[in-house]
Amino acid sequence: MSMKYVQDMTEGNEVSLLIKFSLPMLLGNIFQQFYNMVDSIVVGKFVGANALAAVGSTGSLNFLFFSLCSGLSVGTGIIISQYFGAKKEARVKRAIANSVYVIGIVGIIMSILAAALARPVLQAMNTPPEILEDATAYLRIVSGGMIGVASYNAIAAMLRALGDSKTPLIFLIVASIINVVLDLILVLVFGLGVLGVAYATVSSQLISAVGCIIFAWKKNPYFKLDKSHWKVSESIIKKCIRIGVPVAIQNSMIAVSLVALQRVVNGFGEVAVAAYTATSRVEQLIQQPFNSLSAAMSTFSGQNMGSNKLDRVKKGYHKSILIVAGFSILALLGAQFGGRAMMEVFVKDEAVISLGAKAIKITSCFYFPLGMIYITRGLLNGTGDSLYAMINGFVEVMGRVGFSSVLAAVPAFGVWSIWATSGLTWTITAIASVIRYRQGQWKKKSLVKPATT
Repeated sequence: MSMKYVQDMTEGNEVSLLIKFSLPMLLGNIFQQFYNMVDSIVVGKFVGANALAAVGSTGSLNFLFFSLCSGLSVGTGIIISQYFGAKKEARVKRAIANSVYVIGIVGIIMSILAAALARPVLQAMNTPPEILEDATAYLRIVSGGMIGVASYNAIAAMLRALGDSKTPLIFLIVASIINVVLDLILVLVFGLGVLGVAYATVSSQLISAVGCIIFAWKKNPYFKLDKSHWKVSESIIKKCIRIGVPVAIQNSMIAVSLVALQRVVNGFGEVAVAAYTATSRVEQLIQQPFNSLSAAMSTFSGQNMGSNKLDRVKKGYHKSILIVAGFSILALLGAQFGGRAMMEVFVKDEAVISLGAKAIKITSCFYFPLGMIYITRGLLNGTGDSLYAMINGFVEVMGRVGFSSVLAAVPAFGVWSIWATSGLTWTITAIASVIRYRQGQWKKKSLVKPATT
């Protein structure tokens, strides 16, 4: 079997493998954030600050509605990586086939629910009346096209579980270019405003999903499926649900905490909403190296768990901490000295720029614990520690809801409570994650037995 589109991470230098996997992931994640950044830049520069606030106010809800699909994608990837590490080719193929049933059904259901619930949930979040209509329209279109996003994330998770982080990157680059072109045409030429941005985003994501699926089917040997692989496997579906649902609940809890924080942000008015949107876009970009390393750790730990190489999992984790520390320092310096320039990319409004530039100096002090969350989450998810996902989600909810409620009521904090809440939540979540790792329960969570020869 050709190994061109797979990577065995159970042998070789840990750092080299993690970086080799992470770099295409990093570029892919940057391009994925590029969707959001281009949307924000086009809307903020050519439509207005209120339109930017409308798009930004839907971010946490998009995350909430999509959480089940993304969780199940993660679960599928973990199962595939462990089967791959255990050298069980037939089980890998059956896991790929059965995941299509799970992701497809859930993606369609969530698309319908999200589109139907968009307006009432936005109203419940105390979204300012000035941006409610645009926010509702944007959310309905983007959420309604969730099946495309779910399909791409699922196929990307499968490919990455097999060690291929390059193929998803190729189709994200193509989709990003299409997204930029459609943004400019629909907003500047046809004057569709927020609607144009939404249609551009959905169309480009669907294209990336279809392209990635076709390419994988033609080129990756593990996607050469026959009728026997498409037979429904109750055990595989149960494992997917057992791992994926806790991750989905984790994501849902994080999303709920973000919704709660967004509600606090909304209470400070349009300027604060726009500044929070802009700083969130910058922070999403800064988080991508952490996110890429997390994905690498998930695949690395999953494959090595399947191969029963626990010491190798620990070595990879310890070395990834050094990578996180180095990048955190660089990002901190960039935010402290270049915060205003970052804000100017998104908006022209001086009040928004000034507020956002000061705010990003606050959150940048907490980048190291943020990175620790990502790599620890990657390791524990990859090993199949589903209970950790619940712990992680609970801590983030308690942090964002608790800190935002307390700090926003203190006059000395005022609007700064928004960004202080983020930093403090990252810190306590990182502490909880490291404690869970050190408890060592993950060592007993393998989903498969290594192949014997």
